[in-house]
Amino acid sequence: MAMTHEREPLDCIVIGGGPAGLTGAIYLARFRRSFVVFDSGASRASIIPRTHNHPGYPEGISGGELLERLRAQATRYGAPLLNEEVTALDRLSDGGFEARTAGGRSVRARTVLYAAGAMDVEAQVPDLAGAIASGRIRYCPICDGFEACERRIAVMGTGTSAIGEAIFLRTYSEDVTVLSHRVALDAGAEEMERILDHHLGWEEAPVIGFAWDDRGIEAITPGGRRRFDTLYVALGLKVRSQLAISLGAEAGQNGSLLIDDHARTGIPGLYAAGDVADGLDQISIGMGEAAKAATDIHNRLRER
Repeated sequence: MAMTHEREPLDCIVIGGGPAGLTGAIYLARFRRSFVVFDSGASRASIIPRTHNHPGYPEGISGGELLERLRAQATRYGAPLLNEEVTALDRLSDGGFEARTAGGRSVRARTVLYAAGAMDVEAQVPDLAGAIASGRIRYCPICDGFEACERRIAVMGTGTSAIGEAIFLRTYSEDVTVLSHRVALDAGAEEMERILDHHLGWEEAPVIGFAWDDRGIEAITPGGRRRFDTLYVALGLKVRSQLAISLGAEAGQNGSLLIDDHARTGIPGLYAAGDVADGLDQISIGMGEAAKAATDIHNRLRER
């Protein structure tokens, strides 16, 4: 069983209860390390209706069920999971860390596994949860592009930001259209060449609203409506990296944390894994980063 979180400083504070954070918890618990997991309950994985590209589940698995299984596995080995949001993270004079939660709890530890994740920027779609569950709205072409094979696909970004994702989706369908959210698609010569070279459709008028039913989704423009089978939203991510950045951790242009091959940031003792870390946003990769981070934490603490 894992050591409890009653004696401080702990070996580790895990911030985030998504697939990466819970994988880190499983490893730390089996290493018999003292730690605590703070879970704000906002894992991006929770909205996945069913993923078919996560290894080990031939029939697919919903994000919610995957999280339940990971929690059950972590608690089996005594991992302490607290449903609290960390709102402040400080570096201590001895090189350790202190996390404070919205509920007033304060915990100190030698290391931090930062797996706070990210969230997609959402479109204003009626009953968005229902649209996602039905597959009318999608966010991850790598995850579920296969399920959109030979469908009428729209990809919506701001301006020309959706073109790259639309090109990727041509793997699955010959009918892919680029849409622009709230502003007109003002494609320059280079962007227009990419659209034409990859045989993409496009709509110059901005999308100002949506309507969907069991037959598809309509993108509403000032000039009318366009119907598609599914629409990918490519409006960007909100990376929850601010607490790590406040300590001096380096981040990329979108705010994702830069890590090395052991999931270490540039701050000694501060690790990052999952969607908050720079790289390909896939559950399997985030879990792998967390496994590497937890193992490095264990090995480094053994050397002290």
